[in-house]
Amino acid sequence: MRWFNVDIGKERVMQLRGKQKRFLRAQANHLQPLFSVGKDGLTDNWLAQLDGALDRRELIKVSILQNSDVTTDEVRQMIEEKTDIQVVQVIGRVLVLFKVSANKDARGLSSRVAEI
Repeated sequence: MRWFNVDIGKERVMQLRGKQKRFLRAQANHLQPLFSVGKDGLTDNWLAQLDGALDRRELIKVSILQNSDVTTDEVRQMIEEKTDIQVVQVIGRVLVLFKVSANKDARGLSSRVAEI
């Protein structure tokens, strides 16, 4: 495989290259945001739900609502520091997130990314 893994506790993270990120951006193009950051901001419970959703899907979009007190950079920083989720793209107030699923049966997308 062309990618390498970095250990974060028990989890393994795929370090994405440019071509892999381009592929994921193309895959996310048709997706609608599943999660929103609103006036309550970011919480550990929100991060846990986001992590669980990525274990099932591997690629999702998150939108930051207009009434939110946090910026896109703050959301990105919190996600990358507290989890093994990778921010693939930021467009305005929408983030595209990727994480290799802990469930081997749900790793269809990450196996395709690994082949790139």
